[in-house]
Amino acid sequence: MSIHKPVLLEESLEKLNLKKGSVVVDATLGGGGHSLEILKRILPGGKLIAIDRDEEAIKNFKSKLKDLNIGLKKENLELVNDNFAGLGSILEALKIERVDAILADFGMSSDQLEDAERGFSFKKDAELDMRMDQNGKQTAREIINTYSQNHLEKILREFGEERYARKIAKAIILQRKIKPIEKTLRLAEIISSAVPGKYRRGKKHFAVKTFQALRIEVNNELENIKCFLPQAIDILKTAGRLAVISFHSGEDRIVKNLFKENARGCICPPKFPICRCGRKPRIKIISKKPIIPKCEEIEINPRARSAKLRVAEKI
Repeated sequence: MSIHKPVLLEESLEKLNLKKGSVVVDATLGGGGHSLEILKRILPGGKLIAIDRDEEAIKNFKSKLKDLNIGLKKENLELVNDNFAGLGSILEALKIERVDAILADFGMSSDQLEDAERGFSFKKDAELDMRMDQNGKQTAREIINTYSQNHLEKILREFGEERYARKIAKAIILQRKIKPIEKTLRLAEIISSAVPGKYRRGKKHFAVKTFQALRIEVNNELENIKCFLPQAIDILKTAGRLAVISFHSGEDRIVKNLFKENARGCICPPKFPICRCGRKPRIKIISKKPIIPKCEEIEINPRARSAKLRVAEKI
């Protein structure tokens, strides 16, 4: 049974302008909350392509659908166990050229976070895994035990925005010389020993940023987003919309900059009397500023507090 609560649900679906019969991609199925509501809005006659690299997410969504009576037929849904970075190839294999809307929620599913065996959580003891795709080769355990101190510090600083990245990286190197670091709780203890007491007692758990940085590195998350977004814009029909929910400043920066780049027209120098580059804007940005969750949503689901929604429309 999924415990995941979809973030910015009403806001994202409203901005996608979904209609009966729309062809839609949910690039990040996760707990299936967004996908289920998309189906309700596009049936009958619509089609949803739901993608997730986590095979468990696909299985869980299939089980959820068995208990629901929403008029779903086989041709209305494609469940794809793959990485959204290959969006173009996925749709080509399904013989789908263009779609009406695309949604991507880059956040972690609560189901994954609460599954102790996956090693995403610093609150439950488990192997340091953190792979979204269980067929992936690199694990958090390998990163922790093989990366140099400089490399560890770099990913903690860049992907976790961890202010004590150097101290934590140094502590990891020292402790792994004594014994390999293989479990989540041992890593949390090492982080605790490396940061000041005030930081340990803060509102946000002291291990959050380190675990986030490791997860991003294990799953190559930022590079996947960079691959995905241009393909998403290409595949949209004219007036089709792309809605993206991010939780990390690095993710949001990629989305913001790519939207801005694709919304630009002429890039000729101002002194040129007429345009020579011939560049036309490909999208218009619907949300000039990111849409954030209401206080009521954050109160019900604290994990929503850092979510940002950006929306663009294909020209």
